[in-house]
Amino acid sequence: MSARLRLVLVDDHAVVRDGLRALLSTFDDLEIVGEAASGEEALKVVEAHGVDVVLMDLEMPGIGGIETTRTLVARHPDLVVLVLTMYGEDETVMSAVRAGARGYILKGAQRDDVIRTIRAVARGDAVFGVDVAGRLLERVRTGATEFDPFPTLTRREHEVLALLADGRSNSAIGRQLGLSSRTVANHVSNILAKLNATDRADAAIQARQAGLGTR
Repeated sequence: MSARLRLVLVDDHAVVRDGLRALLSTFDDLEIVGEAASGEEALKVVEAHGVDVVLMDLEMPGIGGIETTRTLVARHPDLVVLVLTMYGEDETVMSAVRAGARGYILKGAQRDDVIRTIRAVARGDAVFGVDVAGRLLERVRTGATEFDPFPTLTRREHEVLALLADGRSNSAIGRQLGLSSRTVANHVSNILAKLNATDRADAAIQARQAGLGTR
Protein backbone atom coordinates (compact mmCIF):
# COMPACT_ATOMS: atom_id res chain seq x y z
CA MET A 1 0.00 0.00 0.00
CA SER A 2 1.36 3.39 -0.98
CA ALA A 3 2.05 6.22 1.47
CA ARG A 4 -1.04 7.95 0.19
CA LEU A 5 -4.26 5.94 0.15
CA ARG A 6 -5.47 5.66 -3.43
CA LEU A 7 -9.26 5.88 -3.57
CA VAL A 8 -11.99 5.28 -6.13
CA LEU A 9 -15.44 6.82 -5.65
CA VAL A 10 -18.38 4.78 -6.94
CA ASP A 11 -21.80 6.46 -6.91
CA ASP A 12 -24.33 7.11 -9.66
CA HIS A 13 -25.03 10.62 -8.35
CA ALA A 14 -22.47 13.16 -9.52
CA VAL A 15 -23.34 15.53 -6.69
CA VAL A 16 -22.40 12.85 -4.14
CA ARG A 17 -19.08 12.20 -5.86
CA ASP A 18 -18.43 15.95 -6.01
CA GLY A 19 -19.05 16.26 -2.28
CA LEU A 20 -16.81 13.33 -1.44
CA ARG A 21 -14.07 14.61 -3.70
CA ALA A 22 -14.21 18.05 -2.08
CA LEU A 23 -13.99 16.45 1.37
CA LEU A 24 -11.30 13.86 0.70
CA SER A 25 -9.08 16.16 -1.35
CA THR A 26 -8.38 18.25 1.73
CA PHE A 27 -6.35 15.43 3.31
CA ASP A 28 -2.74 14.93 2.25
CA ASP A 29 -2.78 11.16 2.88
CA LEU A 30 -5.78 10.55 0.58
CA GLU A 31 -5.70 10.58 -3.22
CA ILE A 32 -8.70 10.09 -5.50
CA VAL A 33 -7.47 8.23 -8.57
CA GLY A 34 -10.81 7.49 -10.22
CA GLU A 35 -14.58 7.74 -10.15
CA ALA A 36 -17.42 5.60 -11.49
CA ALA A 37 -21.17 5.99 -11.86
CA SER A 38 -21.99 2.28 -12.14
CA GLY A 39 -20.68 -1.10 -11.10
CA GLU A 40 -19.53 -1.94 -14.59
CA GLU A 41 -17.61 1.32 -14.82
CA ALA A 42 -16.09 0.71 -11.38
CA LEU A 43 -14.63 -2.62 -12.52
CA LYS A 44 -12.87 -0.87 -15.42
CA VAL A 45 -11.62 2.04 -13.30
CA VAL A 46 -10.10 -0.26 -10.67
CA GLU A 47 -8.39 -2.32 -13.38
CA ALA A 48 -6.82 0.84 -14.76
CA HIS A 49 -5.41 2.15 -11.47
CA GLY A 50 -3.55 0.87 -8.45
CA VAL A 51 -6.27 1.22 -5.81
CA ASP A 52 -6.29 0.78 -2.03
CA VAL A 53 -9.89 1.60 -1.07
CA VAL A 54 -13.14 1.77 -3.04
CA LEU A 55 -15.99 3.83 -1.57
CA MET A 56 -19.01 1.94 -2.85
CA ASP A 57 -22.64 2.95 -3.16
CA LEU A 58 -25.12 0.06 -3.35
CA GLU A 59 -28.13 1.23 -5.34
CA MET A 60 -26.87 1.89 -8.87
CA PRO A 61 -27.87 0.98 -12.41
CA GLY A 62 -26.63 -2.33 -13.78
CA ILE A 63 -25.09 -4.93 -11.52
CA GLY A 64 -25.28 -2.75 -8.40
CA GLY A 65 -22.90 -2.30 -5.49
CA ILE A 66 -23.18 -5.74 -3.89
CA GLU A 67 -22.26 -7.68 -7.01
CA THR A 68 -19.57 -5.12 -7.87
CA THR A 69 -18.07 -5.59 -4.41
CA ARG A 70 -18.07 -9.36 -4.78
CA THR A 71 -16.36 -9.17 -8.18
CA LEU A 72 -13.76 -6.62 -7.09
CA VAL A 73 -12.79 -8.57 -3.98
CA ALA A 74 -12.50 -11.78 -6.00
CA ARG A 75 -10.30 -10.13 -8.62
CA HIS A 76 -8.23 -7.99 -6.24
CA PRO A 77 -7.84 -9.72 -2.84
CA ASP A 78 -5.83 -6.83 -1.39
CA LEU A 79 -8.44 -4.25 -2.34
CA VAL A 80 -10.66 -2.84 0.43
CA VAL A 81 -14.29 -1.97 -0.23
CA LEU A 82 -16.02 0.49 2.09
CA VAL A 83 -19.77 0.76 1.56
CA LEU A 84 -21.15 4.30 1.80
CA THR A 85 -24.90 4.21 1.27
CA MET A 86 -28.30 5.46 2.38
CA TYR A 87 -29.55 1.97 3.18
CA GLY A 88 -28.97 0.51 6.63
CA GLU A 89 -31.39 -2.44 6.59
CA ASP A 90 -30.00 -5.55 8.28
CA GLU A 91 -30.17 -7.74 5.17
CA THR A 92 -28.44 -5.10 3.06
CA VAL A 93 -25.60 -4.88 5.58
CA MET A 94 -25.30 -8.67 5.73
CA SER A 95 -25.28 -8.92 1.93
CA ALA A 96 -22.47 -6.38 1.73
CA VAL A 97 -20.45 -8.27 4.35
CA ARG A 98 -20.97 -11.57 2.54
CA ALA A 99 -19.81 -9.90 -0.67
CA GLY A 100 -16.55 -8.88 1.01
CA ALA A 101 -17.04 -5.30 2.21
CA ARG A 102 -14.69 -4.36 5.08
CA GLY A 103 -16.76 -1.43 6.28
CA TYR A 104 -20.25 0.00 6.09
CA ILE A 105 -21.30 3.54 6.92
CA LEU A 106 -24.36 5.56 6.04
CA LYS A 107 -24.43 8.71 3.97
CA GLY A 108 -24.89 11.58 6.35
CA ALA A 109 -22.21 10.29 8.72
CA GLN A 110 -20.03 12.92 10.30
CA ARG A 111 -17.04 14.09 8.27
CA ASP A 112 -14.54 12.85 10.85
CA ASP A 113 -16.24 9.44 10.98
CA VAL A 114 -15.90 9.02 7.23
CA ILE A 115 -12.20 9.87 7.24
CA ARG A 116 -11.52 7.73 10.31
CA THR A 117 -13.32 4.78 8.74
CA ILE A 118 -11.42 5.04 5.45
CA ARG A 119 -8.10 4.98 7.27
CA ALA A 120 -9.20 2.14 9.55
CA VAL A 121 -10.38 -0.23 6.79
CA ALA A 122 -7.18 0.54 4.85
CA ARG A 123 -5.23 -0.73 7.90
CA GLY A 124 -7.20 -3.96 7.80
CA ASP A 125 -9.87 -3.21 10.38
CA ALA A 126 -13.53 -4.03 9.83
CA VAL A 127 -15.56 -0.94 10.66
CA PHE A 128 -19.30 -0.37 10.78
CA GLY A 129 -21.09 2.83 11.63
CA VAL A 130 -22.57 3.06 15.10
CA ASP A 131 -26.06 3.01 13.60
CA VAL A 132 -25.56 -0.42 12.01
CA ALA A 133 -22.89 -2.10 14.17
CA GLY A 134 -25.23 -2.88 17.06
CA ARG A 135 -27.82 -4.54 14.86
CA LEU A 136 -25.16 -6.49 12.99
CA LEU A 137 -23.64 -7.83 16.21
CA GLU A 138 -27.07 -8.80 17.53
CA ARG A 139 -27.87 -10.58 14.28
CA VAL A 140 -24.65 -12.57 14.46
CA ARG A 141 -25.11 -13.26 18.18
CA THR A 142 -28.58 -14.71 17.69
CA GLY A 143 -27.59 -16.66 14.60
CA ALA A 144 -30.00 -14.75 12.38
CA THR A 145 -27.89 -15.13 9.25
CA GLU A 146 -30.26 -16.90 6.86
CA PHE A 147 -28.89 -17.57 3.40
CA ASP A 148 -30.23 -15.27 0.72
CA PRO A 149 -29.83 -16.80 -2.77
CA PHE A 150 -30.16 -13.35 -4.38
CA PRO A 151 -28.31 -10.94 -2.07
CA THR A 152 -28.01 -8.22 -4.73
CA LEU A 153 -31.77 -7.75 -4.93
CA THR A 154 -33.65 -5.21 -2.85
CA ARG A 155 -36.60 -6.29 -0.72
CA ARG A 156 -39.04 -5.04 -3.36
CA GLU A 157 -37.15 -6.84 -6.12
CA HIS A 158 -37.40 -10.07 -4.11
CA GLU A 159 -41.17 -9.59 -3.96
CA VAL A 160 -41.40 -8.95 -7.70
CA LEU A 161 -39.18 -11.95 -8.47
CA ALA A 162 -41.30 -14.26 -6.33
CA LEU A 163 -44.44 -13.24 -8.25
CA LEU A 164 -42.59 -13.45 -11.55
CA ALA A 165 -41.65 -17.01 -10.59
CA ASP A 166 -45.38 -17.75 -10.39
CA GLY A 167 -45.78 -16.60 -13.98
CA ARG A 168 -47.52 -13.33 -13.15
CA SER A 169 -47.59 -10.55 -15.74
CA ASN A 170 -46.35 -7.05 -14.92
CA SER A 171 -49.92 -5.81 -14.52
CA ALA A 172 -50.77 -8.70 -12.18
CA ILE A 173 -47.64 -8.09 -10.12
CA GLY A 174 -48.51 -4.40 -9.98
CA ARG A 175 -52.01 -5.12 -8.68
CA GLN A 176 -50.61 -7.49 -6.04
CA LEU A 177 -47.99 -5.02 -4.79
CA GLY A 178 -49.82 -1.75 -5.42
CA LEU A 179 -47.37 -0.62 -8.11
CA SER A 180 -47.81 0.71 -11.64
CA SER A 181 -46.93 -1.59 -14.54
CA ARG A 182 -44.13 0.82 -15.47
CA THR A 183 -42.59 0.55 -12.00
CA VAL A 184 -42.84 -3.22 -12.13
CA ALA A 185 -41.16 -3.22 -15.55
CA ASN A 186 -38.27 -1.20 -14.09
CA HIS A 187 -37.91 -3.69 -11.25
CA VAL A 188 -37.94 -6.59 -13.69
CA SER A 189 -35.22 -4.96 -15.79
CA ASN A 190 -33.06 -4.52 -12.69
CA ILE A 191 -33.69 -8.13 -11.66
CA LEU A 192 -32.67 -9.47 -15.08
CA ALA A 193 -29.45 -7.43 -14.95
CA LYS A 194 -28.55 -8.47 -11.40
CA LEU A 195 -29.30 -12.16 -12.04
CA ASN A 196 -27.61 -12.05 -15.45
CA ALA A 197 -30.81 -13.61 -16.77
CA THR A 198 -31.49 -13.70 -20.49
CA ASP A 199 -35.22 -13.05 -20.09
CA ARG A 200 -38.18 -13.33 -17.70
CA ALA A 201 -38.38 -17.08 -18.16
CA ASP A 202 -34.72 -17.51 -17.20
CA ALA A 203 -35.21 -15.34 -14.10
CA ALA A 204 -38.31 -17.35 -13.16
CA ILE A 205 -36.38 -20.61 -13.47
CA GLN A 206 -33.59 -19.29 -11.22
CA ALA A 207 -36.17 -18.10 -8.70
CA ARG A 208 -38.03 -21.42 -8.60
CA GLN A 209 -34.76 -23.34 -8.23
CA ALA A 210 -34.03 -21.15 -5.19
CA GLY A 211 -37.43 -21.92 -3.69
CA LEU A 212 -39.29 -18.73 -4.62
CA GLY A 213 -42.85 -18.79 -5.90
CA THR A 214 -45.76 -21.01 -4.92
CA ARG A 215 -46.50 -22.93 -8.13
